[in-house]
Amino acid sequence: MGWTDERVEQLKSLWSEGLSASQIARALGGVTRNAVIGKVHRLGLAGRAGPARSERPRSVIHKSVVRVAAPAPEIVEEEPIVLDDGHFATVLTINDRMCRWPIGDPSENEFHFCGHKPKSGSPYCEAHARKAYQPPAARQRRVAH
Repeated sequence: MGWTDERVEQLKSLWSEGLSASQIARALGGVTRNAVIGKVHRLGLAGRAGPARSERPRSVIHKSVVRVAAPAPEIVEEEPIVLDDGHFATVLTINDRMCRWPIGDPSENEFHFCGHKPKSGSPYCEAHARKAYQPPAARQRRVAH
């Protein structure tokens, strides 16, 4: 069944009353929930008013709450630890109480590790853990700059 002007107006009215896409599909008949969602998006209708909306602002996508994260603080890396013998931590001297963030080219003699105290439950110190485990959006923003 197509989207006649009358059905579009009915959709707009039901949407503004706060009905869900499923409820609108049942009320209109002959269309699916996804067809209603698609039409709502194509029409550029604002979010529903009424009981389906929460007092707290949020975006809802298929029952999943998407929260906008605050910008992550800048990652400040410290200089690698210098061991008692005056050298950096290497493959031969690294242990589980040291950050295992690699520094340099593994094929070069100067290759070493950070060596700072690791964050609990991580092989990396706080700065390197934040650098290693960024949310996908943050990684994409960093690559874009």
